[in-house]
Amino acid sequence: MRIFIKNSYAYIAFALIAGCANIPPIQDNSIAGIDGKACFGAIMTPPAGLVETDDTELLQAAQGESGQGKLCAGRVFVAEKPVAVYRVWDSAHSYTAYGSWWSLSDPQGPRDNYRKEEDICPEWSALDRMSACSLKVGAKVVIGPGQSVNCSNNLSYPPSAVNQVYIPNDSRNDKVFVENCSAGAEWPGPQPIASQN
Repeated sequence: MRIFIKNSYAYIAFALIAGCANIPPIQDNSIAGIDGKACFGAIMTPPAGLVETDDTELLQAAQGESGQGKLCAGRVFVAEKPVAVYRVWDSAHSYTAYGSWWSLSDPQGPRDNYRKEEDICPEWSALDRMSACSLKVGAKVVIGPGQSVNCSNNLSYPPSAVNQVYIPNDSRNDKVFVENCSAGAEWPGPQPIASQN
């Protein structure tokens, strides 16, 4: 009888440990995407200078259903003073320097990690340049965690807890809501050489 009880405890402990290995990332069930599926993470508190506002059309443009990329969920903000934003783009297509998808923090490599965190398919951008700009006063943006995306060659990225900033730039039609941009620096930049000691 003791052996059976002892073995039962061992089995339960093993099952609990094995089950923990399959726990998905924390998700905030209080926010859901437009397709009703729960989003990962939460909508961040914006930096000073951004104030929440309403713009249903802009919010709809920024959100996507599962597998489409864009934002899983978001809130709309207006810039009451300049706010720093960052964009990684493709130097082979210079017009992409002023695209729609930005970050509120200085983007870090390596490139493959950044793609996964920001839900960016390889066919969309080489991600080889980075610019820092300021939001123009009066510009409206949407901030929220990333939606999952299905890329070509059976590659996909899951929803991300990392918040992105949607800015409705259209540089080909002269609609740009950022200014004072830095020149596109090489990204992720030269990597330090490991010491041979």
